Amino acid sequence: MAASIGLLSRCRQLVSGFLWRGGCATIPSRGIRHVVETTEGNTTIVEGKIVPHPEAPEPPNPSGRCPICRWNLKHKYHYEDVLLLSQFIRPDGGMLPRRITGLCDVEHRKIAECVKMAHRAGLLPNHKPKLPEGFVPKVKRKFNRYLTRFSVNSVDPIYNKGRKWCRVPMPISHPALRDNINYGSKPPRFYH
Repeated sequence: MAASIGLLSRCRQLVSGFLWRGGCATIPSRGIRHVVETTEGNTTIVEGKIVPHPEAPEPPNPSGRCPICRWNLKHKYHYEDVLLLSQFIRPDGGMLPRRITGLCDVEHRKIAECVKMAHRAGLLPNHKPKLPEGFVPKVKRKFNRYLTRFSVNSVDPIYNKGRKWCRVPMPISHPALRDNINYGSKPPRFYH
């Protein structure tokens, strides 16, 4: 009886808080509870105690607009950093919207490009959309891109043909990632 009265009064507090505070109800404690069971003779007492959680570390730049800026990761990630990228994608591999991730516009675009590059490189195999049951994908044909009667493997790529001043540069990365980290001693090439 006492438990039902307590539950009813708590529900009343939540509803009144929701109605009078402009649409937000507050819950007094969200701490982790530790269940303690003590036995004295024939009586067993089960008690829930709130365990204080350790303080989270402070970001080095608390005035940053987004999580990337707050933790000084602005130019320090690449498409190979899948642990960082997996925090910003849905289980089916699509990007979460900015209102959920809290990223600024520039970093959202960079993360989106890195996610695309990681998908193309096959670094996110667990983040693919689930196909319907019984679905059999079509076999993709490899096209002869060089318009010759010879096999594709026997033809040198087009961008190695001709003199140095005649070659057409081919993009190998996205211009939004120009300032991001590079893993070699040479600056990254965006055309080859």
